[in-house]
Amino acid sequence: MPREAPAISGVTVGSYTIPTDAPEADGTIEWSSTTLVVVEANAGDVTGLGYTYASGAAAIVVRDTLAPLVAGGSAFDVARHHAAMVRAVRNIGRSGIAACAISAVDAALWDLKARLLDLPLAALLGARRERVAIYGSGGFTSYPDRRTIAQFEGWTDLGCRLMKMKVGAEPERDPARMRAVREALPEIGLMIDANGALTPRQALAMAEAAAPLGVVWFEEPVTHDDTAGLAAVRQGLPAGIELAAGEYAYDQWDALRLAAAGCVDVLQLDASRCCGITGFLAAAAVADAHHLPVSAHTAPALHLAPSLAALRLRHVEWFHDHARIEAMLFDGAPQPKDGTIAADPSRPGHGLVFKRQDADAYADA
Repeated sequence: MPREAPAISGVTVGSYTIPTDAPEADGTIEWSSTTLVVVEANAGDVTGLGYTYASGAAAIVVRDTLAPLVAGGSAFDVARHHAAMVRAVRNIGRSGIAACAISAVDAALWDLKARLLDLPLAALLGARRERVAIYGSGGFTSYPDRRTIAQFEGWTDLGCRLMKMKVGAEPERDPARMRAVREALPEIGLMIDANGALTPRQALAMAEAAAPLGVVWFEEPVTHDDTAGLAAVRQGLPAGIELAAGEYAYDQWDALRLAAAGCVDVLQLDASRCCGITGFLAAAAVADAHHLPVSAHTAPALHLAPSLAALRLRHVEWFHDHARIEAMLFDGAPQPKDGTIAADPSRPGHGLVFKRQDADAYADA
């Protein structure tokens, strides 16, 4: 007999603002806290967990628009709920806050389904690999060189061989910052991320300075929505440097625009923004159709299961802020080994349990 699909009995949401452990900045903005929006979807006594890093406004979209939409529906029909959520935000605008809200609910529904079936989420999604590589990501423009170097040395202890630092706030200082890291850590692969701070000409000048220092990755050298500018920079980069972008792809169609424009060597995707795990896997299929490798952007615990299943997945970003928050507030957050992370096959779903009592100290009013 077919197993009867349990109904979703309710969806709850909360937002939490966690201070950073030091002032942080990149090429365009500064910040001192990170907001985590947590969604829980229930079916009987089973709870699925999802989250996004976004404004607390995403929690309002979840509560007022998305939660009533999926409540009462089958906990097994994740794709149907995803399509309904995308339709429901048409008039409030899908990209941005609404996509992040959908992402959190979609992740919670996938986790709920896997837990109901007593399966690891990676197995339910169809794992293609047992482990996925990570790269260290931090090196904020607000850091003195010694802090960046110490941070990167910590990641080498985890087995990471690639490290990414922020650039672009003061482009004239960046060659010296990169040189300091290279002299301290001659063996690592060095990556830089301008967060769209530069013009195409500035970006090419930065690349000329970066190439002799062994930089292998230039992320968002110009703003992500300037596909012509990205393409021009990509064409002018030294052969050893790849151009990466895509963290602001809010669905597979945004990913398609980047891929079709021929402006990236690596397509970054973010399941906490691109309409969830469903959107992440759809966008990864777009990358596959364009022969592009995929890199998962930040939120390493959330990305573990879909990254084990995604086509052409190269690595997951071990972003300082998010790795720290996930270790603080989620039991079962992945622990790196030899520069990789793996799912725990003994834990159903994505294996995470929200530490509510610990999180309450950061709850938004």
